[in-house]
Amino acid sequence: MVTLLFPRRAPGTSFPSSRPARSDWTPRATRWQGMAEQLVQIMGRHRRDPLPERKPQWLKVKAPGGDNYIRLKHLMRELNLHSVCEEARCPNIGECWEHGTATFMILGSVCTRNCAYCAVSHGRPPAYDIEEPSRVAQAIGELNLRHAVITSVDRDDLPDFGAYIFAETIRQIRQRLPGCSVEVLVPDFQGNEDSIRAVLEARPDIYNHNTETVPRLYKKARPGGRYPRLLEIFRIAKRIAPDIPTKTGIILGLGETNEEVVEVMKDLRSVDVDILTLGQYLRPSDSHIELDRYVKPEEFRWFYEVGMQLGFRHVESGPLVRSSYHAWEQVQAASLA
Repeated sequence: MVTLLFPRRAPGTSFPSSRPARSDWTPRATRWQGMAEQLVQIMGRHRRDPLPERKPQWLKVKAPGGDNYIRLKHLMRELNLHSVCEEARCPNIGECWEHGTATFMILGSVCTRNCAYCAVSHGRPPAYDIEEPSRVAQAIGELNLRHAVITSVDRDDLPDFGAYIFAETIRQIRQRLPGCSVEVLVPDFQGNEDSIRAVLEARPDIYNHNTETVPRLYKKARPGGRYPRLLEIFRIAKRIAPDIPTKTGIILGLGETNEEVVEVMKDLRSVDVDILTLGQYLRPSDSHIELDRYVKPEEFRWFYEVGMQLGFRHVESGPLVRSSYHAWEQVQAASLA
């Protein structure tokens, strides 16, 4: 497999063990502005190279098939569980499953929303399974996972938008395998504070909600989402549980500009988001939103540098990065205070 994540430190250097003071990343310092202009000079302002007929070499991965991968796949089928790794056709499924990390998708496999970039099925979902949290915990216990990520489809049809099942899944995992860290990748719960609180009171190790794209593209790519609501969700989360690290991810290649991405990164730091992931959009089918461009590895490296300058505790930035990629490392990074 071609590895394109970039080094976390240069030889002889290390990252700070705590986030910079606010004065280090606010617009007053204008450090990020100089970096943005540098990227414009390197890449060209809003330049879009013609899409190649085939995916670039840096996006190619080997087919999964190791022992841990096969074991986990069989267990998922046996317990009637879903993974976003499979449902969303993640290219990193082999690496993550072999490493003892999996992303479980609860509340069914049918989403009430229809985001233009997403491979997950949408429509009217069936009733949820009240026993699902215990089966997820059973799978995690039998596999002795080091780190588990729990996500779900949007369930706008439920009064609490699915928050109870998230919280119960966390509790069941804690009982079954106390040593396993738990990250939740939650929907927006329509910004409902009671739902956000219910999940946070179950004490996940990381509270993740994805940004996905820049505000200008929300209506086109994520019609059910609202960018101001996204920022408010992180404000609420930090007010309720300031000690729980927050995390978000951005997809690149939907038509955004690099300047817009930097503005979003600034917004996310303004609400104290701790961890950021940036990865390449890969079009699931011809019925999904068109791919605008393949973002080059050097651009991802630049976004990583900007993110660290802005004060994120941890940044994963690379063509193959997805929200849960190297999630086990992010828990360690976020625990540094």
